[in-house]
Amino acid sequence: METQKSERLLSLDVFRGITIAGMILVNNPGSWGNIYPALEHAKWNGITPTDWIFPFFLFIVGVAITFSLTKRKERGDDHKRLMVQIFRRAAILFVLGLIMYGYPYFNLSTQRIPGVLQRIAVCYFFSSFIFLKAGVKTIAYISAALLLAYWGIMTLIPVPGIGYPNLEPATNLGAWLDRAILGLDHLWKGSKVWDPEGILSTVPAVSTTLLGVLAGYWLRKKIEPAQKVVWLFVFGNAGLVLGTIWDIWFPINKGLWTSSYVVFTAGLALQFLAICYWLIDVKGFKWWTKPFVVYGMNAITVFFLSGIVAKTLGFIRFTNAQGKETSLMGYLYNSMFTWWLSPVNASLAWAILNVLFWLGIMWILYAKKIFIKV
Repeated sequence: METQKSERLLSLDVFRGITIAGMILVNNPGSWGNIYPALEHAKWNGITPTDWIFPFFLFIVGVAITFSLTKRKERGDDHKRLMVQIFRRAAILFVLGLIMYGYPYFNLSTQRIPGVLQRIAVCYFFSSFIFLKAGVKTIAYISAALLLAYWGIMTLIPVPGIGYPNLEPATNLGAWLDRAILGLDHLWKGSKVWDPEGILSTVPAVSTTLLGVLAGYWLRKKIEPAQKVVWLFVFGNAGLVLGTIWDIWFPINKGLWTSSYVVFTAGLALQFLAICYWLIDVKGFKWWTKPFVVYGMNAITVFFLSGIVAKTLGFIRFTNAQGKETSLMGYLYNSMFTWWLSPVNASLAWAILNVLFWLGIMWILYAKKIFIKV
């Protein structure tokens, strides 16, 4: 999923790095009960900055697909061989996701099957396949068709056992399908009866990735950079407007990955990409980019390792000096922050420490030119 060195956009690496740093920030608060609203997901309908992060990453995956596969597609490389490579990458991502959620017990009877890395894997696989087999117009039509079909499926098809279509957390068609196919024991424990990375909502997530593919096509066009940026902003604003209007009938909702959410967040991603591209690749303002490049060059690695280490810190338990059982994470968090900061600021400080710690680890890898690809 990396772009080729000869065509690499520094702005895309920076965008990826900012996004993955944001993931680590929101996934590692000191206390889940003490979080600034902007660093929480919307309760259901609606959107917060935290809800931008995952679709941004899928959008970036789409842009990278265009840059990494275009020349191989144009020179007629064997599609079967390419698809074997793409499937291998997707399979590794999917397995890493299973490991990340199963660790450290790996109880197959309660193993969560969907997940963040699993969704990235599925979206990468299908978007790459569509990219290899279709032209730009067809890709646009497929992306639109997926969004319209998902809208119709979620709002028109009655939910078995409920009797009417609805968009509530536990009773919508996607939740029913997850329970029917995967079973309750293999869903996200936080929601118990549905999964935010479930089967049906992955369909519009593929569209998010395809919109990134289309953005990659636009960035590769042989036109003036200023024209590219202007139209990225135009398309981005169009996405924001269309997503806001669509929200009236199909609410913006990350948990359901609604079509309005796809269009709205793609609009935001286009705006963000335009800013990065103009400042970094066109105007050459690169002095601030190094930390994000460091993150962006090993994005999957740092996401996976940060999740494993966070779970390890939570599973290591002992009795403290007061005779109370605590986790290693709880001990470190309380020792470092809670005694002098307010609860919400202590929680934020721990999250920031995680971002800085992993930046240091990734900087070592970057300095040694170690880039772990899947």
